[in-house]
Amino acid sequence: MKSVKTDTTITMPRSHSKKSSGLLRQMGKRLDLYLMLLLPVTWYLVFHYAPLYGLQIAFKNFNPAKGILGSSWEGFSHFERFFNSYYFWRLLWNTLSINLFSLLLAFPIPILLALIINEIRNKTFSKWLQNITYIPHFISVVVIVGILNVFLSPHTGPVNLLIEAFGGTPIRFLEEAGWFKTIFISSNIWQNMGWQSIIYIAALSGVNPHLYEAAKMDGASRLRRIWHISLPGIAPVVIILLILDIGHFMNVGFEKILLMQNNLNLESSDVISTFVYTTGILKGEYSYTAAIGLFNSIINLLLLLLVNRIARKTSETSLW
Repeated sequence: MKSVKTDTTITMPRSHSKKSSGLLRQMGKRLDLYLMLLLPVTWYLVFHYAPLYGLQIAFKNFNPAKGILGSSWEGFSHFERFFNSYYFWRLLWNTLSINLFSLLLAFPIPILLALIINEIRNKTFSKWLQNITYIPHFISVVVIVGILNVFLSPHTGPVNLLIEAFGGTPIRFLEEAGWFKTIFISSNIWQNMGWQSIIYIAALSGVNPHLYEAAKMDGASRLRRIWHISLPGIAPVVIILLILDIGHFMNVGFEKILLMQNNLNLESSDVISTFVYTTGILKGEYSYTAAIGLFNSIINLLLLLLVNRIARKTSETSLW
């Protein structure tokens, strides 16, 4: 028995060393690919994981002169201050409502656009439509907001001139809180729908064309072919992108909201990301806004885990 035990202890490290040497040998065969992967991995480590060390300032009274370790410990006082503040529910509702309406309205439109482009038989018109819808994505956010200011101007804007031509009164779209979310979401749809449809168009190109021919032989209409062939063919891609979108559900377009924001529409435009900027960067309350940012990230993480779990149970597609 002793000799058997001795043999086992000797062979185990050898098998482990064989596996590790086999892995190293395989990595050596694809060394060029691993070297290409080195740069993005380094970028994530430096800019995404290394800053996690600074999260502890959310539980401290951070003083730049004393540094992170030298600052006094505060515990959960910053979280309590935020939860008990009068603007907590306003910030939370604005952030959630903008993202929820964007998810319900903006997410399906690139799918519909991809289906329309896929069904167009005239290739020239199809390419023209793709190019027209792609162009707004490459326009700067500053330029987009400038275009909105010009078109929605209460005095010289084409929209208000058209309203006056029909006997209406000019509307101050960018100065009324009730219009902010509508303008923000609709302009986002116009700006991003063409770019976001690219991945769906690529997924549709991978659907077996013989399925469409067989369905046409069976007498299926175009809508039936879309419903029973096109949509199931891109369903895994739709689920993955939906999970990824919900993973940053609490992150609103910070730059665009900040550029569109003013004192008159602040009731609808003030979200967590803009509040963190104005309070943390401009006013220097680093620990307080770090706690708010941590709260925001935790909600994103919980939503990601929840949606991924639901997707894994209801379908065969999930992130992990």
